[in-house]
Amino acid sequence: MKYRREIDGLRCVAVIPVIFFHAGISIFSGGYVGVDVFFVISGYLITSIIIAEIEAGNFSIKGFYERRARRILPALFFIAFACIPFAWAWMTPSQLGEFFQSLSAVSIFSSNILFWLEIGYFNPAAELKPLLHTWSLAIEEQYYIFFPLFILAIWRFGKGVIFTSLLMIGFASILLAHWGSANHPGANFYLLPTRLWELLIGSLSGIYIAINELDKSKINER
Repeated sequence: MKYRREIDGLRCVAVIPVIFFHAGISIFSGGYVGVDVFFVISGYLITSIIIAEIEAGNFSIKGFYERRARRILPALFFIAFACIPFAWAWMTPSQLGEFFQSLSAVSIFSSNILFWLEIGYFNPAAELKPLLHTWSLAIEEQYYIFFPLFILAIWRFGKGVIFTSLLMIGFASILLAHWGSANHPGANFYLLPTRLWELLIGSLSGIYIAINELDKSKINER
């Protein structure tokens, strides 16, 4: 897949309202929508890469996961361990225990599940959870674990079948998210099933572009 400057530009635009939201600027109270944009971008990029490598005959699950680990883990572990001395100096024993629990969850990309389970009246405020922002990364990595396996399993049926299958899954996720927003807002925010449709919008876009490029190449061959 060739480098797309406009996608990096969109990432920049998406991250700005998130930063202002966390800075407490009231006009950006809905700034977390930037995270939704990131999910769409991630779905598009990862799908485009997988399809390009499968068509080139050089895709491997092992290589895919190795690249993800090299890309994500160094920065993730740096941030996580950089928080330890500050947590040790400033947190109470109970807060410190919760911090190290979140540190363990971050290392196996399940922090979104942990933070969902911690929702409650007597739980610490979000500002007191230094690793709270890793919930979105956990969702992305959970998606990256299962998505390539799904693509490989049904690749032989063609891109049209893949597109239709993902469209149906995405529609089911939207329905679940709509129901969850009224009945289980915490789970709706933190968990993959109700965020899946956002990633799938990007994936569907990547497959749609791949199908169009295939059609154009067939026309050119004629």
